[in-house]
Amino acid sequence: MKTFGGPVLFLDRADINTDEIIPAKYLTEITKEDLKPYILEDLKLPGFDPKGPKTKAARVIVSRGNFGCGSSREHAPWVFEVNGITAVIAESFARIFRQNMFNCGMAAIELPKADLDQIFSHSNDDDAAMTLDIEAQTLTMSGGGKQKTFKFEISQFDKALVLAGGWVDYADKKY
Repeated sequence: MKTFGGPVLFLDRADINTDEIIPAKYLTEITKEDLKPYILEDLKLPGFDPKGPKTKAARVIVSRGNFGCGSSREHAPWVFEVNGITAVIAESFARIFRQNMFNCGMAAIELPKADLDQIFSHSNDDDAAMTLDIEAQTLTMSGGGKQKTFKFEISQFDKALVLAGGWVDYADKKY
C-alpha cells in the first residue's frame, strides 16, 4: 500500500493557482514525467526556491485556502505525482483540483485555519514531517521535537479512490 507523508513543503499563501503549480507553457509535454522539472516554477514567495532541496525532498505540501484555483487542468496534480508529492493539506481547494488529486490517488485534505496555524508553526523546523493515515482519517505533524495528531474528514468515495491508487485502479477493481 502507498505511504502518505514525509517531509513537508510549507507554502504560506492562499490562492495558489494551477499556473503557479505548473506553468501553461509546459502543457504540451508528452508524458507526466516530462513535467517533473517545472514543479512550482512560477510560484513567487519570499525565500521559496522551486529548484531547492526542500522542494525536491517534499512529499507533503501545506498551504492556505483555495489551493489549486484557476484552470481545471489535470497537469497540476500530475506534476505533484511525478515529484513524489502524496498529499496537499490546505484550508480549502478549488473543486476540480481537489477531485483531480483524488482521481490520481493523492490526498487533498482540508483542515480548519486553527489546525493549519498549528501546523505552520513547524515551518522553520528542518525536520518537519507529516504522516497520514487515510483509513483512520488522521495526520500527524512532527518537527522540532514536538508531535501533534489532527483528524480530518474525507468522503468514503474519495477515500476509496486514494486507497485504490486513483480512479483507473479503483475502476479496474470495481468494474
